[in-house]
Amino acid sequence: MKYYSRRLIKPEHLNPANTLFGGQLLSWIDEEAAIFAGCQMKSQRHVTKLISEINFMMPARQGDVIEFGLELLSLGQSSITVRCEVRNKLSQVPVVSIEKMVFVNVDLQGQPVPHGMRANAA
Repeated sequence: MKYYSRRLIKPEHLNPANTLFGGQLLSWIDEEAAIFAGCQMKSQRHVTKLISEINFMMPARQGDVIEFGLELLSLGQSSITVRCEVRNKLSQVPVVSIEKMVFVNVDLQGQPVPHGMRANAA
């Protein structure tokens, strides 16, 4: 798995327990995974179809830097499936793990269309 980007946890990202708000983290994950999927598919128009079970493993706290790891699992004719892990950059302890995220390449009407896989894509 390669780690692609990082985020600093700031006060505005915290929940009442003073840990990273799960909804904020899921928003970042969806964005990061969508960018990864688009690069792999050479697509600018794709949608999130499925996010499997989300395993919150360790809380992230203010001042932590987290990083987003993504890995290609499989390709369909119009879809791509990836795995995601978010970890604490300093300790490398996993914060969250998602075994399967599926993105689908779509046309202007939102219908699935084939994508072109790019070799050695970021």
